[in-house]
Amino acid sequence: MNELVRRTLGEVIALHQRLMDGELGPVVAAADTIARAIRSGGTLLTFGNGGSAADAQHVASELVGRFQRERAAMAAIALTTDSSVVTSVANDYGYERVFARQVEALGRKGDVALGISTSGASANVVAALETARLRGLHTIALTGRDGGAVGRAASVHVNVPCDVTARVQEAHRTILHAICDLVERAVAM
Repeated sequence: MNELVRRTLGEVIALHQRLMDGELGPVVAAADTIARAIRSGGTLLTFGNGGSAADAQHVASELVGRFQRERAAMAAIALTTDSSVVTSVANDYGYERVFARQVEALGRKGDVALGISTSGASANVVAALETARLRGLHTIALTGRDGGAVGRAASVHVNVPCDVTARVQEAHRTILHAICDLVERAVAM
């Protein structure tokens, strides 16, 4: 059992090291996009499925509440949290529209849509990013594997090139914390 834990930690460290040694420009660009929108009175709309839904909620909570420093609340909402909206839209329009419909209702030009998908293949995340782009929102994708259709649907694409969902999710959380730190520093100063 100790060896399994050691192997898991080794995989996490190795992936984080690859990311650290790679191109970090997209992470900085994502944070800058969010910070500029928030400074201009915009909102971050974030969404994903399963563990990525939890990550969407986590990043929204870090911005609305606080990440590491006391400061004014920032406008952010996870489109995964209203079960009545999610289930009614899924029932009436199909699950592929659960986030796009909310972007139509809540998104305004200049806001940011952040779609999270470990596979890069989530049709409802793609649909929401496409809707956001058409409505004048800035679009960011946080993906795994090769980024797939989700990565191609966004103007800023932050990719974790790994096929293991658990490792991608762990890296996503670290990247999201780095983004929150950058946004908080940019907006709170």
